[in-house]
Amino acid sequence: MQKLPGRTKFRKFNFPKPALTRRQHKGSRREYNSKLADHTQEQTSKTKPRLFIVWSFLIAAGVGLAVNLYNLQIVSGPKLTQKARNQQMVNLRPFMPRRPVVDRNKDLLAIDRPVYTLYAHPKLFENSNHQMAEQLSSILDRDATELEKKFESRKSGITLASTLPEEIADRISSLHLNGLELIQKYSRFYPQQDLVSEVVGYVNVDRRGQAGVEYSQEKLLERSMQTIRLSRAGNGALMSDYAPDGFLSSDDLRLQLTIDSRLQRVARFALKEQMEKYRAKRGAVIVMDAWDGSLLALVSHPTYNPNEYSKADISLFKNWTVADLYEPGSTFKPLNVAIALEAGVIKADDVFNDPGYIQVADRTIKNAENKRYGRINIAQILQHSSNIGMVQIIQRLQPSIYYGWLERLGLGQSVDDTDLPFTVSSQLKSQEEFLASPVEPATTSFGQGFSLTPLQLVQMHGALANGGKLVTPHAVRALIDTKGQVHYSPNRDASRQIFSPTTSQKVVEMMESVVDEGSGKASQILGYRIAGKTGTAQKASSAGGYISGSEITSFVGILPVESPRYVVLALVDDPRGENAYGSTVAAPIAKSVMEALITIEQIPPSKVINQAPASPQQ
Repeated sequence: MQKLPGRTKFRKFNFPKPALTRRQHKGSRREYNSKLADHTQEQTSKTKPRLFIVWSFLIAAGVGLAVNLYNLQIVSGPKLTQKARNQQMVNLRPFMPRRPVVDRNKDLLAIDRPVYTLYAHPKLFENSNHQMAEQLSSILDRDATELEKKFESRKSGITLASTLPEEIADRISSLHLNGLELIQKYSRFYPQQDLVSEVVGYVNVDRRGQAGVEYSQEKLLERSMQTIRLSRAGNGALMSDYAPDGFLSSDDLRLQLTIDSRLQRVARFALKEQMEKYRAKRGAVIVMDAWDGSLLALVSHPTYNPNEYSKADISLFKNWTVADLYEPGSTFKPLNVAIALEAGVIKADDVFNDPGYIQVADRTIKNAENKRYGRINIAQILQHSSNIGMVQIIQRLQPSIYYGWLERLGLGQSVDDTDLPFTVSSQLKSQEEFLASPVEPATTSFGQGFSLTPLQLVQMHGALANGGKLVTPHAVRALIDTKGQVHYSPNRDASRQIFSPTTSQKVVEMMESVVDEGSGKASQILGYRIAGKTGTAQKASSAGGYISGSEITSFVGILPVESPRYVVLALVDDPRGENAYGSTVAAPIAKSVMEALITIEQIPPSKVINQAPASPQQ
């Protein structure tokens, strides 16, 4: 029998006692839950105001956003839309060149051409100032040392030239030099230089006409261009895709003048030659087609180059043939003869006695150089330029009737409707003063005591050449395109009938005798019938009376006598020398001009005229 083991001995472990008993634990959970509930309630009570604040802020922001949106979309919507469009669009009035000016043969007289302003920025030069100056001096025709000094004076923005022609600008560009800047602009260019400056005028730096037709025809020369609206991108660049079709296209119209540059050139040369010969102060030549008043030539000398108008004497900008008055002297005598014939107080074959002087009131009137001609007819009165004969003719007219005729001719008025600017009115004494003394009609009979412009004298002689009508002298023909089609022609006043065609032709034939046998022999042209009248008039003084030793010599011619059409006036102011008369100074000028006119207008010959040397008469 097996021995049972002894009692096993167990180790004693000390287990931790439970903190709470089950009953106690249940009580503690209730306490915990209670505390948790209290904590949650406390936290909730703290969170509610915060949520209220947040929701209030969100609601307020939403309301504000809604109000602002309403204000932007509804209240301020149209205004903001317009503002946005203004930012997205730009008003643009493109630069349009002025219309060109051409003569009657379409030869160019004035045009807008691109020119360049050249700036230098020495701080950007890759070469030295000396090298740059050497390279530019020959192109700009400037001294290299002067250019180098300019480069050293400033670092940037130095103006080297303001109106460089395109060909010079191209030469500079081809050098590819850093530090040079070319800015393009347009400038008015006159290819004929001073040839027609008294008619065309010039344009200033603001592109405004200041003289001639550049001034008087500004509206015709400026191309009309309406302001357009173009879209632009965010960077400000214009969006050409939205540009209206053809907004940059310009018309090809040009202003055509009645002036013939060929005749103008001949007139200027002949005038200048005589002025230099006689050391004259100034002179003028006017050629007019009396059928319609077209001016074929209008020259005054001295003159100026409109391309360099800033260098000219400002007094030359005023065309003195339309802006200055003078006493016409003997060149007015044919008009007085026409008045007397038309009034019926004389006949073409009447004879007068010229003893060399005549007493009028308290004045003694004499012929030039105290000459006496005895019994002479009216044609001879014009041939010899007899003052005494003219006084006797006008004395047959009642002074009031004579004064009325002078007014009908336009004395006391300006040349109406002419397109040349700055015209002045002629001067005639008041009717009361004119009628108060018999001396006034007497002196007026031989072209003294009143004054007019050279252009107005041409207009009056035009009435003798065209059958008695007073036409308007003008230099503008029309606006034409490159094919010569007329798009606009100025409307002018209708001509006024002053003399009958019979009277006009009789006076022209009397004037022919002046060229054939009288003081106008120097204007004879072989094979052509020329009518004319010389004049050597005293110059009136602003203080009254006349300037001693100072005269204006002139010659007015009409051709051809058998079918009168053209009037030529040559005028030389204050020539010097012992033999300075209308016959010696002005008549040769008119002859040269008429010879050119015959060739240009292809006037057929009429008859052979035996030429004789000119005599130094009035």
